[in-house]
Order: sequence, then C-alpha cells, then structure tokens
Amino acid sequence: MTNHKDTGERQQKFIVFLLFIVLILISIVVGTFNKINLLEKSPVTELLDIEPIEKTVSVSIGKIAIIIDDFGYRNDAVSEGFLNIETDLTYAVIPGHEFSQIMSKKANRLGFEVIIHMPMGTTTPSFGEDEFIIKASMTSMEIESRMKKVLQQLPEAVGMNNHQGSKASTNKRVMNVMGTILKDHDKYFLDSRTTKKTQAESTMRLIGVPTGRRHVFLDNNPEETSIIQQLYSLAEIAKANGFAVGIGHVKEHTLNVLQREIPKLKADNYEFVFISEVVN
Repeated sequence: MTNHKDTGERQQKFIVFLLFIVLILISIVVGTFNKINLLEKSPVTELLDIEPIEKTVSVSIGKIAIIIDDFGYRNDAVSEGFLNIETDLTYAVIPGHEFSQIMSKKANRLGFEVIIHMPMGTTTPSFGEDEFIIKASMTSMEIESRMKKVLQQLPEAVGMNNHQGSKASTNKRVMNVMGTILKDHDKYFLDSRTTKKTQAESTMRLIGVPTGRRHVFLDNNPEETSIIQQLYSLAEIAKANGFAVGIGHVKEHTLNVLQREIPKLKADNYEFVFISEVVN
C-alpha cells in the first residue's frame, strides 16, 4: 500500500521544483527584456565617413642665391629698399666709402648675410678704392696687409667676392695669398668671374677655402625687361643644377624687379638662400 505521507512529500518537492524553474525562466525573460530596453534607449553613434587629410609639403625645386654688389656707395631709398626685401639676400659691401661700415652693420643687424666686395686690379683703367685695391703688381706682404685691413673694417663679413679684378684674379700668386688669409679667418670666396681666365675658384679650392662661382649677372643691361629675363635664366639653372648664384647691383631697376618677381618665384617653390649655403 502506498503511504499517503510519502506521496504528499513528493508532490511538494515537485511543486517546489516547478516554482524554481518558473523563477529561472522569469529571470531570463526579465534580463532579456532589460537588455533590449537598454539597447533601444542607448543613442547610436554613427561613424562618419571622414576623408584622410593629405599633408602637402612644399619641396624646393632649386635654391637661388643672389648677391647685391656695391653696397657702401649710397645710403638712400634704393639701398633701404633692398634691405626691406623679406628674403635671404647677400650684400657685398665695397670698403673705403662713406657708407661702407654703416651699410654693413645695418644689413647684418637686419639678419642679412654680408660679404666684402673686394676691389681688385683690372685689365683696363677704372675707378678703384686706393687704400684697399689689390693689384697683381703688389708684393705678397702688401696683399696680406690690405686683406687684413679690410677684414678689420668690415667685421660682419662672412665671405668675399671680387669687385672687377679681371687682371688680379688671373694671377695664381695673388689668389693664393688672398685665399690663405681667408682660410685663416674662416671666410668663403665667391668668384664673380669677371674674366674667363680667372684662377680664383680653382686656387681657393686647392687651399681649402669654401668657394663658389657666379652663374648669371642680373643687370649688366639695366633695362627691367632684361633683368627679368636674367632672373628667370638664373631660376632655370637652379632648377637644373639644384642651385644657382646671381649677382646684381644696388640699382633702382634691379630693386623693382626683385620686389615683384621674388614672391612669384617663391610661389613656384624656388628657395632663396644666402651664398654661404651654396659654397663648398
């Protein structure tokens, strides 16, 4: 016979088990509902399609180094105009004149590069600075004395180029003496190449003086149309060779052209640099 007491206990256990299962199912349903509810309430952040920003880097297509010769002859609106050009230009100061030291200091103070525009003997009679001019007929001691004198007068100068000097620059002895002094004072030399027979560049290199050469004279013809043509010829050389050296003078038409054309050349990614950056 079945014990009624045992049967009742089994029924109670079964009911408890069912209640336990029901509670589990309820908790699962409630949890799922809460998750769904949270997802519905949570704002959805959309990822925008952002195009990557391309960084453009200007690459120089050529370095242009320009020397402006004959600083020191004048101190006027034209010379001031050159000093107001916002680009790296090198000013060659000719020694022994009223404004030589004034212009050298002024250019240096404004952050420009200053070199000595050294008067040298020519093949034809011409105006020269008697206290400083170097002639092929001078002794080595005389040349050395004049070199040291000009370096003392223009201490801001970091280098030198020749003013005229066709005859003196063809003389290896003269250039050797000049080069030795420049090397001792840690200066560079830029050969203006006033004659095809120049010995300046080759002699300086043998001594170990940082050296370069002029590629284009900008204003031998003073007309602005010609100066523009020469400037863009200089740019073409810079594009082909990586750099180019031009020489102009403290003249109004040269100033006008540089004021107008330098910004255009910069916009075309030409880089204007001091002479010291292109000598070697």
